[in-house]
This record gives sequence, structure tokens and C-alpha cells, in this order.
Amino acid sequence: MQKKLFSELGLSPELLKAVAKVGFEEASPIQSAAIPVIMSGSDTVGQSQTGSGKTAAFAIPAIERVDGDLRATQVLILCPTRELAVQVAEEVAKLAMFKRGVRELPIYGGASYERQFRGLHAGAQIVIGTPGRIMDHLDRGTLKLDQIRMVILDEADRMLDMGFVDDIKKILSMAPPERQTIFFSATVPAPIAQLIKSFTKSPVTVKIQSETLTVPLIEQSYYEVDRRAKVEVLCRLIDLYDISYGIIFCATKMMVDELVDHLVARGYSADKLHGDITQNMRERVMGKFRKRGFEFLVATDVAARGLDVDDIEVVFNYDLPHDGEDYVHRIGRTGRAGRTGRAITFVAGREIYKLQNIQRFTQSRIRREKVPSLEEVEEKRANLFFDSLKETLEKGDFKRHDVIIDRLLEAGHSPTDIASALIHLLGDDKAARPAQVIPEELPQRESRYAGSSEPRNYPKYEPRSGDRDAAPSRPRAARADGDAPRPASTERRFADPSPKSHEAGMARLAFNIGRDQNIQPGDIVGVIAGVAKLPKESIGAIHLQPQQTLVDVAEDQAKAVIKKLNGIKFKGNKLAVSFAV
Repeated sequence: MQKKLFSELGLSPELLKAVAKVGFEEASPIQSAAIPVIMSGSDTVGQSQTGSGKTAAFAIPAIERVDGDLRATQVLILCPTRELAVQVAEEVAKLAMFKRGVRELPIYGGASYERQFRGLHAGAQIVIGTPGRIMDHLDRGTLKLDQIRMVILDEADRMLDMGFVDDIKKILSMAPPERQTIFFSATVPAPIAQLIKSFTKSPVTVKIQSETLTVPLIEQSYYEVDRRAKVEVLCRLIDLYDISYGIIFCATKMMVDELVDHLVARGYSADKLHGDITQNMRERVMGKFRKRGFEFLVATDVAARGLDVDDIEVVFNYDLPHDGEDYVHRIGRTGRAGRTGRAITFVAGREIYKLQNIQRFTQSRIRREKVPSLEEVEEKRANLFFDSLKETLEKGDFKRHDVIIDRLLEAGHSPTDIASALIHLLGDDKAARPAQVIPEELPQRESRYAGSSEPRNYPKYEPRSGDRDAAPSRPRAARADGDAPRPASTERRFADPSPKSHEAGMARLAFNIGRDQNIQPGDIVGVIAGVAKLPKESIGAIHLQPQQTLVDVAEDQAKAVIKKLNGIKFKGNKLAVSFAV
């Protein structure tokens, strides 16, 4: 099954806008096949592995069918576990962000009844829940199915294994007979086949053959990383493993642009590929990359399609891919032709459940690793430098400078002092490095694993410069134009965000307050949402700087935000808000 663009699937402008904001550039095979069938109104049986992108395959048509003016449950999605229910609810919320009046509500055991009562009473149109808690609300009369238009069973085979078959039969029996029924299941054992026969009408079967991991020589690992610490951890890993040639995958074009700027500012040579890059530019970038004209290619999934490059040392999943198939395609770009390769994935928060789905889909183990400390990175780089220096001395493959050495010895300097001074000039001593763009203090967060409650602290990491490496085991890549890399002191501060938003439909505003005034992103969201009455989904990227903050807001709301916030007192400061220049 070929993938299609979402624009080819007959979606409403609101859904297309949400899809673009979430970062989807094209539909996965199961989405391409299932969305048109479900939107036609047919009962559907979708057979696809967990991690193949099936949530959006049923969530998008479900949202399209909802009447935002009708305050009643219209779509019921059954999930086997509370974790999956929460994950599906979050996906529905993202996809429904521009559909006026549409609300979703997760219902599962262990959560507050009162919150669920309020959500049902308020008329949430899409209810996502586990069979046991759904039955509980049906018995209480707090959930009514008389307005149900669609019932979706997600991971039906798992619900069967967990003993929910009787509850499922009762729920389907209570739903209006004219509703649309959707089954999604990795397998269709006999009891599921019987349910399909009993509760669907002429169902259309959509079956996607799963891909399996065909590159066993790839070493796969993941790091639990706070979103704000990703750049920091990425740079540590590059230096720790002495990586000089790799691909970094991001979810959106905006993230690609920002990450390239950060990497260049820290002295790494990088370039980008995404949907806004012209064909001529794409060919130029790929030509440079194949010739190792720069170290790291930062790309989105669509832009990197057909990428055929040998000797890739590592693939970084800077943002987790949307499904297991994309994961397989990404990491398959390393470890080719019998060589070993490395795939490193960053996971933030609830994405751990998505990663678990990907592991089930690929039937492979992705090993969890601990984020290296600054000391570990520095020690590894020092060892690499030592090994490189030792090898050069043993081979004797270097130009001799006996005259200079003799002059220094005659001046009374010891051999060890001379060697230390030379290493200092190479950049091993931090004090010898020119001024750099130092990243802001990274956050502490608690581990979600193994019951650990120890906070992890990411200390500031001294970034390397473009032409000086603390422990150079290899020369840095030269610029493609043939010039030597610019000294770090004259580098443009690429980490500074642009005065214009990278996101379509958003405008960038400048606030006269920042980190020096102890401002946090939540403060900015609070004052915009509270005073300007702007919904949170209309607030985009927030860039905190020492004396100002750049904020993306919906373009059609920007002037209203400026008008309502200008001159008000906020946290002891008089606000001045304007378009960023």
C-alpha cells in the first residue's frame, strides 16, 4: 500500500490544519487505506500492528463525523488499558484542536469519577475508555449511547486476551443499531471474528502487511530526555561517541530549522532537508552530504525519502517517529552492507508508551541508556585525544619542529610544560576557548522508570567550537565553500530565534520581559490566555531570552493580544508587547 498525502484523503480544512500542526506530512499505509473507507460510512476491520499509525486512522474519521453543536456522546472508542486510553485521548485532542466545539474525554479505572461525571455532563462528544469503566458509567446512567454514531474497538485482540469480551458484547448491544462499527486488531482470532460477524454489517477489511526489522546489526538505544534538554544531550552523545557522520530526524520543518541553527552555533557542521527545500537545493545538500561536506543532515521523514548514503555512523530520532514503519525506515539508513550501525532515540514523558508500541511492532529490543554526565564526556574525549596522539607518535608520521622545541628548552622550559602548553593551544583547557553561546541551565526531572524518584540534573555543557576541539581525534569538516571555519568569537549567534515564526498562520510577538525577570513559559501562556482570552491551542512556540520573550500566536489574534496586554502590570513589570523585529 502506497502512502498518500493527507490532502488526498478528502479531509476538512480544520483537520488538515491540525494534521500540519501536529507535524504529519503524509499518511502511513494504514491511514492511507483506512481513512477513506471509514469516512465512506462502512463498517471496517483494520488489521495492522501496534505502532503502525492506526490511532490517527480511526481518530481522523471519528472527528470528522462529530457534530460540534450537539452536546452528547457521538463516538465511543474502547481501549484495553488506561495507558492506551490516555494516549488515544491525547492524539484525538491534537487532531481536533481546530474543530469548533469538539471535546474528548478519557474514562478509565483509577481516575477521578467527579472529573468524568463533569466531562460527560458537559457533553463530551468523543469518549475514550476501558470496557470496565465504560460499563460502570452505563450502569450508573452517567453515560448514554442513544446519540452514538460510531463505536471503535482499538486493539480488539488484546481486549479479548484481558477477558473483556462479555463487556464488549454488552456495550455493542446497547449502542444504536445504525451506528458505524470499527474494529482494529493486530490479529483476528475466532472470538474476534465472531464479534465482527455479530455486530457489523458488510464490513470492509483493510489489512496492512507489517514490515519487520531487516537490519539486525543496528545497535538500538533510547534516552529519556526532557524536551528542553534535547539539544544538550544530543551534543554530549555526539562528542561521547566521537560521531562525525549521521542523520538526525525531527518531526516538523520548524524543528529541523531550529536544530540546525543550534548545531551550527555550537560548532558542528550541519545542513537540512524538509518539505520547503527546493529540488535544486535538495540535490546540492545531498551532494555535499555524500561527499562528507558536513557532518549531520537534519531532516523530516518525507524529505529524507529515497536517501541512499553509505557509511552513516548513527541515526538520531530527535523526535520519536509517528509509527513503527517510519522507525524502521529511519534506522535502516545506518548499518548497511553488512556494517554495524547505531540508532539513538530520544523519548520525552508519555512517549514511552509510543516507544513500547514501536518495539512490539519491530519485534526488537531498544535498550535504555543513562544520559552521560559532563565528566564522562570530557573523560572520553581526553582518552580519544590521548589515543590519537599516541598513535601519531608511534607511527612517526608528523612534521618535526625540533628548532622551535630546542629554543623553548634553551629558554628554560621543561618538556612537560611545552607539551601541556601545546595541548592547551589545541583547546583542551576550557580557559583557552573563545567565548561561546552557552546553553541555559537545563531542568531537573524525575525518572519514570524502575520506581526511581531521584531527580536527574543536566549540568551546563561546554560546547565545542567549529575550529577547535578539546580532544580532536579527527579534523573537523571544512566549510563547503572551501574557506576555513570561522572562529567561534565571530560566529553569528544562530541559536537566537528568528523574528518571524516558522509556523504557517502564526505571528511572532516580542514581550519586554524574560529570564532575568524570572519569567517561565507557563507565565506567558497564563497572561495571554487569561487577559487576552486566547485559547491555549492558539499559542505556539515560546523563546525565553534574558531581557525579552518571543511568542508565536495565531496570526489573526496577534493585534488583539498586543492591544489587551500592552501597558498592564504583570509580575511587577509594565508589559510592552509588539511584533518581533
